[in-house]
Amino acid sequence: MLRTLEPELMLAPDQAQAYAEADFSETDDRFVQRFGQLFGRDFVGEIVDLGCGPGNIALRMARAFPDCSVTGVEGSAAMLDLARKRLAAMPETAFRMRFVEATLPTAVLPMHSADAVVSNSLLHHLHDPSVLWLTLRQVAVRRAPVLVVDLRRPETETRARQLVDACAANEPEVLRRDFYNSLLAAFEVDEVEKQLERAGLYGLQVQAVGDRHLEVFGRMPG
Repeated sequence: MLRTLEPELMLAPDQAQAYAEADFSETDDRFVQRFGQLFGRDFVGEIVDLGCGPGNIALRMARAFPDCSVTGVEGSAAMLDLARKRLAAMPETAFRMRFVEATLPTAVLPMHSADAVVSNSLLHHLHDPSVLWLTLRQVAVRRAPVLVVDLRRPETETRARQLVDACAANEPEVLRRDFYNSLLAAFEVDEVEKQLERAGLYGLQVQAVGDRHLEVFGRMPG
């Protein structure tokens, strides 16, 4: 099945609200646990979360790694409004966090300032996926840990509908529609491998995870 593009940003407030209210706790918690498994639970430094949405991963990373500061980067103002509201309710971590409105590639972040870069469910939104890998090169220090998790495109539209029914049966229609469109816009493992090769990111690996995800992990070139 060929890739079908979807809008790069969730600009509508109802989209952002539906996404924020959905229960992604299982996959979000797994993301943070995976980072700890790969790079140590005592990791210290500046973590940049690209495409942070309403802050699901960024806020969890800040809680899980108390010696880190976290910067969330997001292009949708509607998403950032929700992220900042959540942050306001967490004064114990607010001093170690900030959210920045920007689209990729961005010059907002200082060059080679991130000790680690993470991203969850951003890649499939990008019409040009190279901007994610370019941003990694711009903001990450040498040997910085990288963890990128995203959807994986199914083989057929029928399989995409089956995944929506299995994973989002009780979700609002706006979320079901967005999930289906996101599955069709996602990449396959071999496509991401080629993206990394073109970007010269030979220290990063790609693997399929579960029935609908892929992950990119490793360290930036030294």
